[in-house]
Amino acid sequence: MEFDLNLFKEEYDELLKEISDPDLISDWEKFEELSKRKKKLENLIQKADELKKTIREKEENKTIISKEDDPELISLAEGEIEIIKEKIIILEKEVKELFEKIKSDGDDGKKSGAVIVEIRAGAGGNEAALFAENLFKMYSRYAQNKGWTQKILSSSTTEVGGLKEVIFELKNGNVYSSMQYEGGVHRVQRVPETEKGGRIHTSTVSVIAMLKPKKGTVKILPNDLKVDTYKASGPGGQHVNKRETAIRITHLPTGTVVTSQTERSLAQNKENAMSILEARIMEKLEKERVAKLKKERASQVTSSDRSEKIRTYNFPQNRITDHRIQKSWHNIEIILNGEMDPIVKALQEEGEK
Repeated sequence: MEFDLNLFKEEYDELLKEISDPDLISDWEKFEELSKRKKKLENLIQKADELKKTIREKEENKTIISKEDDPELISLAEGEIEIIKEKIIILEKEVKELFEKIKSDGDDGKKSGAVIVEIRAGAGGNEAALFAENLFKMYSRYAQNKGWTQKILSSSTTEVGGLKEVIFELKNGNVYSSMQYEGGVHRVQRVPETEKGGRIHTSTVSVIAMLKPKKGTVKILPNDLKVDTYKASGPGGQHVNKRETAIRITHLPTGTVVTSQTERSLAQNKENAMSILEARIMEKLEKERVAKLKKERASQVTSSDRSEKIRTYNFPQNRITDHRIQKSWHNIEIILNGEMDPIVKALQEEGEK
């Protein structure tokens, strides 16, 4: 069992600051949640410190045995070591149980949380947009197989039927557990239907999978928002609604811009846009937190680069390769039809190592 106790101590210190914030009293539910987390961290830190102290005592007795000539003192130290060994076994078990409980609490919250997925066509023009649509259908069918609920928050199509961008929410299941490894650049190699010479084209699509914040997790002040409304448009740019039901929201402090025009009413589009905005801000804050920890402890904290090429879909060879784990699967069409479990399980197993 290995973990960095300093990370838990830092989290504990942050929780102390949050709990002492007078404004938190008005949010009793969050105060209670943070207090429970603080108590669990407190128990783990105290028990881990006790374990460290006990291990030091064992080493001190070993030093006595190696340096002392007095048989009586050596005998006492040897007897003490045997008692300490038993105590260490008990403490290690208790620390492990406390650590697993804290880890499980965090994982369960993520696993059962809703996820917002963004798919964007990258390099490759129309072919990239068509592949973006392929990925969207793959995730949609996978979600359907799992019994998850899907809701499209925003989408933008091309004239050839592909997707420039689509943002959607998945919930009602262990969504994050399965979708957390999908973020990055997906590359496709295939011969486009319009290609008469049979040349293979390479296109890219970027995917982001963000944990949707629980209500109240991200504080967004009304004064920090710039809201613009406009008429929703179709693939060719023509207006499909006489009223201004589409919305663009800019979060001024971060410069984050989100849009939504999928729904027929302005209120529904605003709700969708706010969901996307909250997720993006939380993702940004999490990135900043991890970057800070990574800088302080470069060898111990890692994070996934969203711009990293994670997977290649090679149609001529009927093969999908995930470059992070150097593993390949065949039967592209079956996987793109939503049968993603082999890939998801392989990534989960690697993530648990």
